[in-house]
Amino acid sequence: MDVLIRRARADEAQALTELAHASKRHWGYPERWIASWREALTLTPEIIARDAVSVAAEGEDLLGFYALRQQGGVCSLEHMWVHPTAVRRGVGRALLEHARQTAGSLGAAILVIDSDPNAEAFYTSMGATRVGEIPADVEGVVRVLPRLTLPTRAG
Repeated sequence: MDVLIRRARADEAQALTELAHASKRHWGYPERWIASWREALTLTPEIIARDAVSVAAEGEDLLGFYALRQQGGVCSLEHMWVHPTAVRRGVGRALLEHARQTAGSLGAAILVIDSDPNAEAFYTSMGATRVGEIPADVEGVVRVLPRLTLPTRAG
């Protein structure tokens, strides 16, 4: 696998939004929930310009991406999506490690992650620790998002 991680371009906003939707659908959520998350799953050229957004690409194919938002000495992982065809190919691991290094280079000691419940095991396997929960009810269904932190430096 010859994957390159690079800065996202503003003209990729629509393709990244479609990738985020495909990735969220991978968990089998009802389509009406996906529709309710439309705004949260949407990337715009402004977000790409404002935040640290990087993509994993194999040739012309976009396999995944992440977006970091820096606030003071903390970075939050606003987006982390891997296309369903690239799951279990090491793309997520490469993206998260890149995000960790990027957050560290921005001066953040930790990366805060509000995870989809289905992705928590991935993040903890990468060294993240659960530090809390965020209520995220949808259509009266009680849901909780795990809040995790990941040190940006080993040790």
